[in-house]
Amino acid sequence: MNQIDRRDFIKIGTGTASAILLSSQAAAGYFASVRPDADPVPTAVIGCGRQGRLIMGELGKFPFVKMTAVCDVVEGRLKSARRRARGAKTYTDYRELLDKEKDLEAVVIATPTHLHADIATACLEQGKHVYCEAPMATTIEDCRKIAAAAKKASSVFHVGLQSRSNPIYKLARTFVRSGTLRDIVDLNAQYSDKTSWRIPASDPARDRALNWRVFEETSIGLEGEIGSHQFDVICWFINKLPLSVSGSGSIMCYKDGRDVADTVQCQLRFPDDLDMTYRATLASSYGGRREEMIGTMGAVRLIGDFGWLFKEADAPTQGWEVYAVKQYFHKEEGITLIADATKLAKQGKLKEGVGLPHPPIYYGLESFLKSVIEEKPSTSPAPLGLRAAVIGIKAHEAVATGSEIVFKDEWFKIG
Repeated sequence: MNQIDRRDFIKIGTGTASAILLSSQAAAGYFASVRPDADPVPTAVIGCGRQGRLIMGELGKFPFVKMTAVCDVVEGRLKSARRRARGAKTYTDYRELLDKEKDLEAVVIATPTHLHADIATACLEQGKHVYCEAPMATTIEDCRKIAAAAKKASSVFHVGLQSRSNPIYKLARTFVRSGTLRDIVDLNAQYSDKTSWRIPASDPARDRALNWRVFEETSIGLEGEIGSHQFDVICWFINKLPLSVSGSGSIMCYKDGRDVADTVQCQLRFPDDLDMTYRATLASSYGGRREEMIGTMGAVRLIGDFGWLFKEADAPTQGWEVYAVKQYFHKEEGITLIADATKLAKQGKLKEGVGLPHPPIYYGLESFLKSVIEEKPSTSPAPLGLRAAVIGIKAHEAVATGSEIVFKDEWFKIG
């Protein structure tokens, strides 16, 4: 048995604190130089819903990837996937895909979360490299099952905790870890997106399958599906695991037969009396998604494609700030976080570096593929996926029960 304790977590989390990912042009050049004459990597996508289609679009940007097969149980999705992945064979059963696609090297799993475990373990047992969307699973048992299979496998297993590959988040973390904020006193995150999470269905059985996110038997709600990603950001930045989580939630907007809350609040307690407040809703888009870390000398705000550093008036000034791009939020001045800012400033192209040229999922796939090609460990391995999922699962349980849950080390054990 293997176990992630708090010291192990810190070791895993500090591996590439200051690394900045390659730009889009540099990335293409890098991969071309690594495999200049090699055959493209045969890759399959299992799960062709909205996320699967987004993934196929990003995979198409890598010239060394060949999508040889796609799989989904819904025929309409397969037709759409066939158009995106021209020449790819289509399957309705992942087991048939694995049985027939003998030359397959890599698999991206984008199915509903509660279906990840069997698919991921089957792929790993056959020696395939696996990119598995996060959260890793909806139960601790299934998370541990995947983690155990990944531990035994010789192939790469990468969990889609996209922020860990995001150039802006990686840059922001260097400021936090270097002490720019000094003593962190408050942690906040939110997710607001006015959408029902529902897909029209022709019959009740199909409704349950298509709308798995809104039913307790198959979902870990906003806290798990979305919150686990944002909880992971905070844990990664501060290098700490939460001690406990409490929460509450209600169906405030969508009275449509669902039993998963569309509006939730959570409080995570960390060591040293540090708390994180989390709010998420499907009833409003106000505020969008963000993560914030507030310290005695500054604060960091992140919103996926963008990030800012806010410094206190008495914080020491550094030389690079002369070249910084600044934005104002009411009365607060934020320094825009730009990957490779020094180089861009010398070229007079600093403002061109604001934001990301690709969606965050691109950088997650890029990181996975680099690990595959270089035969190096994943930058987002199974133990981190297990930890993020456990926090999300228990946050959902806290919301569902209205209670405080103290985290136990045994939940992070790998069987």
